[in-house]
Amino acid sequence: MHDSQQPADEGTRLGRLAATVERLRREVREAHAAADGRALIELAKGILVERLGCNPAEAARQLAALAEQTRLTQLELAADIVNQAAQDRLTEAASQFVSAATGREGAAPSPGGGDPGDSGDHASIAVRLRTAESGVLAADDTQTVSESLLQHALSPLGATAVAVWAAGTDGSLTLAGAAGFAAGEAERWRYVPPGVATPARQALVERGTVWFADLSEFGLPSIGHQPSQSGGRVTVPAGTGGRILGVLEIAWTHRLPPQPQSVQRQVEALAELIAHTLEGHPALQAVLRPPQSDLIDLADGLHDPALVLRPHLDADGRLVDFLIQHTNTNFVDFAGRPRAAVNGALLLEAYPMAAGEGGLFEKVERVHATGEAFRTERMQLTAIIDQVPLTAVANVSVSRHGDCVLLVWRVLDEAARVAGLLQHAQRLGRMGGFEENVVTGEITWNGQLFSLLGLPANAAPIPLQQLPRHAHPDDGVALGRFLRGLLHHQRPASTAFRLRRSDGVSRHIRVVAEPVLDANGRLLCVRGAYQDISAQHWTEVALAATRDQLAHSEQQAAERNRLALQLQQAIMPPTHGPIEAFDLRIGVRYRPAEEEALVGGDWYDCVVLPSKQVLLSLGDVAGHGIEAATGMVVLRNALRGLATTGAGPAQLLTWLNLVAHHLTEQVTATAVCALFDPETRVLRWARAGHFPPIMVRDGESSELPMIDGVLLGALSEARYDEGSVQLLKDDVLLMYTDGLIERKDRSLEHSQRQLLTVATAEVSSLEQRLDHLLTYSRSDTDDDTCVIGIQLR
Repeated sequence: MHDSQQPADEGTRLGRLAATVERLRREVREAHAAADGRALIELAKGILVERLGCNPAEAARQLAALAEQTRLTQLELAADIVNQAAQDRLTEAASQFVSAATGREGAAPSPGGGDPGDSGDHASIAVRLRTAESGVLAADDTQTVSESLLQHALSPLGATAVAVWAAGTDGSLTLAGAAGFAAGEAERWRYVPPGVATPARQALVERGTVWFADLSEFGLPSIGHQPSQSGGRVTVPAGTGGRILGVLEIAWTHRLPPQPQSVQRQVEALAELIAHTLEGHPALQAVLRPPQSDLIDLADGLHDPALVLRPHLDADGRLVDFLIQHTNTNFVDFAGRPRAAVNGALLLEAYPMAAGEGGLFEKVERVHATGEAFRTERMQLTAIIDQVPLTAVANVSVSRHGDCVLLVWRVLDEAARVAGLLQHAQRLGRMGGFEENVVTGEITWNGQLFSLLGLPANAAPIPLQQLPRHAHPDDGVALGRFLRGLLHHQRPASTAFRLRRSDGVSRHIRVVAEPVLDANGRLLCVRGAYQDISAQHWTEVALAATRDQLAHSEQQAAERNRLALQLQQAIMPPTHGPIEAFDLRIGVRYRPAEEEALVGGDWYDCVVLPSKQVLLSLGDVAGHGIEAATGMVVLRNALRGLATTGAGPAQLLTWLNLVAHHLTEQVTATAVCALFDPETRVLRWARAGHFPPIMVRDGESSELPMIDGVLLGALSEARYDEGSVQLLKDDVLLMYTDGLIERKDRSLEHSQRQLLTVATAEVSSLEQRLDHLLTYSRSDTDDDTCVIGIQLR
């Protein structure tokens, strides 16, 4: 019997296998037929894009209207259009449709189909769209789609690269395809985690097209972008039926000027094309098409009320509402309606108050579009029953599952809500409440109080009379006074004491209590709270110590500033009379900082050397205070001593740089050094990171030509260039420090240009010119200021 049954079982298995193979073959043929039909319809839409000068979405609406007018199916009409067997009928139907749409007899469709002035571009755009659409439909994967888009549609626009991103439900982005980028970029950018700000994510969050004229100006990282390089970008969300599946990102290597509407429409049309391709991307299959029964089972397994919402689209494919497809078994409408009154209705019909900015409908729509789940606490839900609004406060959760949205809420009970608020308040304030019945001796503590006082949850509460046993001995008097006022005098009382917990930790505790009396004035119980004020106590101790330290530091700082000011004034008094040297008239002005704490290291020097040349120097040591003042003394005196060697300005600054770098404690400074020869009337000068002098000649002012020279002390070895200028009669040369022009809201270049204007003022003497510069100085940094002016008589 066993041997005869084995062939029968084998035959049964073979029959089932053959039936399965035949079923799979049939499904494959049906899938191929459906794909061919869709490809045929999409090609027909591409021809309408070319003929009517519209975008693919408008072409789809045109095809549906033409099919209705000609009483053909869209597939039959698409075949006629592609084979051009019904060319005359197509032209007549299109003309009739446009006439009906515009209300004009005999009106023909505009070749631009858009704004005036764009018609010249529509023909080429339509051809590119049709070619790109054909390439997309023929492509096997998104990588091929990206290459086709770049080749056929984007290269004519000057674009150099394209990326197609698939959007995850958690806000992440997966690179589905890329073309035109350098090798290795696709691997580096294959996945962008949630929360990372990129151009593609900005389009996903804003749910709209975002144009970047130059991505380097926005500081957003992206595939193929280098921060030092300029280049335009555009990111377009790609989706259907109000659901965003991914983002199309297009890159240019140059700054992107504003684009005409024809180009903007073309970019949005390309995003519509890739949306269909993304539906088949492996990264989206698990979330786009989960089994419908699984979502219903998930909703029915929840203990809270849940709605399964399916998008409701209008005739143009736009999302207008959500259909309540299923209510779970635990559904309880907060407005008291039965499930049958809600199930099968539209969301805005069942809950019209969900509309509005920031309302529930907007949250559901956003989750459906982006896939990012939304959760919030204490959201107001409102329903209108018999023209009466009923409102409840609930915790709400919204998540997308494939094409559907799961909406879950939990209405908050008022008593539970108040208890939760009290619990949070006690936890944040490190408080615990108690009630002690003085008649029965029963003591009630809340859970927070046990942990606050360092006791296990099953420990016996501590009676008020026994508090002194658990406190520091020095606090016994304060606790005794507290208990007498509360229990004997029956008055509210409070005190602070040091609690010695059983775990060995000492905490500072404040206890506040009040008596509860009966109708005859007898004490029934005591209610109150304990609060841990250890942090407050130690904060007060630390603040007191900090105040003492700050007062000491302020006293030291004031003394240092006073010494620095005295040192500075001893070397350079604020006023200085004119100096006559050979044919030169030399004037100097020094304006110290108003605040002693800002005493700086500005210096000037004018001296006749043994060689009969006149040394003019001016500088600014970095920083403020006693360090800057002492550094100024070192550099000023060193330069005066070095100048007696007879070396030129460039050599003097070279030696002075060695002094600043090796013989001081990290002093850096800017300086300008000049030597005037009375015989030749030539002034030679060099600079170390300082502003060049200003020449005022014949009523016009200009800076001397810039020469190289780094600031003093920056490098151990530095070379300085030397410049020269021939002074003429009545020439005025001005040297100054940055305190004359520096502003917080302007660049130094702007302030230098302003100074050139002020320097040309008509004055009668050199002294008046210097005073005029200080009077009309627009600096606002309260820094030291030095000015030297020389005039050839």
